[in-house]
Amino acid sequence: MDVKKLVIAIVVIFVLFFVISQPRASADFVLNILHLLESAANSVVLFLRSLFT
Repeated sequence: MDVKKLVIAIVVIFVLFFVISQPRASADFVLNILHLLESAANSVVLFLRSLFT
């Protein structure tokens, strides 16, 4: 078995275990990542608006 496929399988199994065993914590983790991405996108937009105004 390829090492890359093995690592991907282990990560998928870990994520599934975490989602099944702690769904509330998993949802909070995903929401935190989405808020971080939203904040980063807003910062980029603000930067670009500052350049062109």
